[in-house]
Amino acid sequence: MTSDRPTASLHKADASEYGVLLTTTPSRDEAAKIANLLIDERLGACVQLLPIESFYFWRGMTQNEAEFLLLVKTRTSLFEKAIARIKEIHSYSVPEIVALPFSAGFAGYLNWIDEATGT
Repeated sequence: MTSDRPTASLHKADASEYGVLLTTTPSRDEAAKIANLLIDERLGACVQLLPIESFYFWRGMTQNEAEFLLLVKTRTSLFEKAIARIKEIHSYSVPEIVALPFSAGFAGYLNWIDEATGT
């Protein structure tokens, strides 16, 4: 049986050279500010903003807030610079900023990340 859909192929480089940063903000305006900064400075190839609801423990109490989740697609070599820039302008005293390397990826997309982030 054949399929008309293209098959995914791994990038010639290690897919773990690419990944996603996650951070949350209290407002769409702050999320957009961070997204634009990362794209303008070529620290991210793509930033997606998603409205979410967060439940978390903070200052001795369970909290429940509306937030915006940012998904920043980039190269792992840019993680530290991007994290530093997020921390500089983020309004939270302890912002969530976590990085996850990719384990696999479509070659065309990974090549695009390289192009968009300046390599």
